[in-house]
Parts: sequence; structure tokens; C-alpha cells
Amino acid sequence: MKILLTGVNGQVGSALKPLLMSLGTVQSPPREELDLADAPAVAAWVRRHRPHLIVNAAAYTAVDRAEQEQEAAFALNARLPEQLGRLQREWGGAVIHYSTDYVFDGTRDGAYTEGDETAPLGVYGRSKRAGEEGLMSSGAPALIFRTSWVYGLHGRNFLRTMLRLGQERAEIQVVNDQWGAPTWAGSIAQGTMAVCAALCRSAQTGESLVEGVSGKEGIYHLTNGGATTWYDFTRRIFELRPECRALVVPIPSSDYPSPVRRPANSRLDNTKLKEVFGIQLPHWSVALEGCLAELPAAHEVFTKTDEV
Repeated sequence: MKILLTGVNGQVGSALKPLLMSLGTVQSPPREELDLADAPAVAAWVRRHRPHLIVNAAAYTAVDRAEQEQEAAFALNARLPEQLGRLQREWGGAVIHYSTDYVFDGTRDGAYTEGDETAPLGVYGRSKRAGEEGLMSSGAPALIFRTSWVYGLHGRNFLRTMLRLGQERAEIQVVNDQWGAPTWAGSIAQGTMAVCAALCRSAQTGESLVEGVSGKEGIYHLTNGGATTWYDFTRRIFELRPECRALVVPIPSSDYPSPVRRPANSRLDNTKLKEVFGIQLPHWSVALEGCLAELPAAHEVFTKTDEV
């Protein structure tokens, strides 16, 4: 099977690549070879290589900056997934794409299901929702995985920032009124591979996996289990990494200046994923332990500037 993996240098993409290689030939061209914001270049590349499966892990993720860079956010988060879907429709290829909890406004009490009404609060969320709609309307067999609070040992993310600040500062203030499931990029990659395995469990060719998507297309929530706040997530990180000695102080979102309001409730219901594919990701705390078990001594990694 021929697979195009975009966003290979990001959190999810870097975790996915070694796993996807078990399915076939994985191509992840660098920006010099394929600029994902260049629609004609994307069309030419995909038509030349005709991948059986495109796994689109590329995204514009700077939530605050997106308010000033709307064109860049929509180019990568909205127009790219729609274009990939339309290209794959030409020869029956499939698409796996990743979306976000930010398509919701966070005002409901319980966990959001895939059928709940979306209401993004900012440009980032609107661009991701537009990407969902564009891909679903493209006619290509596609799976869209919404996830939340993604972190890992690569790229810019909350975990890496807290590990650094926990050693540099005496005190850290962290928001304690936003709820969600911190989700390890490694868990997302493993969940994606479990879905692929379910699609081709009895198949021998890439085409069979692609055909397996038919009838199962649509949006699925894919997060680690349970829920917590950013404050309690930070406390758990520091419990597991005793070299992080900073005092963690809870604050309300109103005390954290930001040009974009974040959803107060980012909990996503993963029932559909379990019912359709028999997959359930581990609890967020268990996943965090697994992630940090792969981390060398913190002073070897986080003494350099590593801003989010």
C-alpha cells in the first residue's frame, strides 16, 4: 500500500510514521518537495503518486495567532483536507484526517458526541470545522478523528512547556476551570493503527483497507479516557517528574490573558469509536506515564529554550 503522511514533523505525524510503515510504503515529503499550502503543487504530487491512503496529520495549531493569520489557518486546516479528499475521490483512495475539540464552544455539561452541534469560538476552531465539512463533502472515503489537548515529546505542546518551567521557576499559575482529556500523540498513533488493523484484519492489499473505510466514513472522537483540568494535569506531570519542583497555583481562565476564549468543557465521548472499531484508548494518566517513560533525564532535553 502507498501512503502519504503529511505533518510528519509534528506531534502526531512523528508518532505515526514508524507505525504506518508496517502497512506499506510511507511517503512524507519535506516542505521543499511539497508545500501543503500550494494547492497546484499538492494536486500535481498526489496525482503523480496516487497514494491508496492519505493520513493528514498536518495542521495550523497556533490558536491565538490564528486570529491574525486567518488565511494561513484556513489554507492548512480547511482547504487542504477538502482538496485531499477530492483528489482521492478521483481513483478511490481514502483519507484519515485529524480534527479538534475546539469545534465546540464548551458550554454543555457532559461529554460531546459526534452528533452534537458545533459552535467554534475562534478562527482556529472555525477553520478545523470547515476542514471537516469540506472533507466529508468531497466524496472520498474518509475517517475524521477529533482529539483534544494533544501533547508529546516532540514539537511545541503543553507537556514540554511545563517540564521546562517546572525546573526554571519557583511558581507556575495554571488554569483550573477548563476540563478535557489530555491525549498523548502516541495514543493517537496507536489508535489510528488499531483502526487500520480493524479495516484490513483479513485483507492482504492496500486496496482492501481502502474499501474497508466504505460504510464507516465519518467523524469519530479519539481521546485518552477520563478528564481533568490543566492544573491537575500539571500536578500529575510534576508528581511523575520530581525534578520539576515549581509550586503549581490554580487560577481561573479569566486570569489568563488570551485573544481567544477556550472551551470550558472539552470532554469528548468515545463511545462510537468503541462500538464501530472495538477501540478504547487508555486513561489519560496511564498514557502520561507511558509518554514520560520514554523521556530521558529532563535536564538533557529542556535546558534549551522551548517556547510554545
